[in-house]
Amino acid sequence: MTATQIISALTIHLILPLTGLLWFLRLKKQMKNEKIANAPTAELFIIFLTYGGLLLVALTTLFLLWSGMASLGIFYLILGAPIVMGVIAFRHRQTKTISKYHKWTYLSGLLYFVIAPATFLILFLVSKN
Repeated sequence: MTATQIISALTIHLILPLTGLLWFLRLKKQMKNEKIANAPTAELFIIFLTYGGLLLVALTTLFLLWSGMASLGIFYLILGAPIVMGVIAFRHRQTKTISKYHKWTYLSGLLYFVIAPATFLILFLVSKN
């Protein structure tokens, strides 16, 4: 591996997930400070995990070699995530008026059905060349 590949791998697989985790923890603390009723903490964690996985797969496709872990990630994103995100959107259709966090949770679950296929299509077209 070259130095560039090592830096890319560390950035994509270490720094990016840690940044996402810290952002989630900051959001969780912000919801606690604002005393949000029935805060969607678990749902937001799953949303961060899903969109982070989508970003990791996209960056792996563009900058690194494909791996078995990337295959497992894409398997989840194609088969598991639509079910999970659909359930999140369905459960929060009534609670989206409670707070901006509930609204974001609802929209994030719903928008997965637009963002993921668009991302997969773009990656397919880019990686084909």
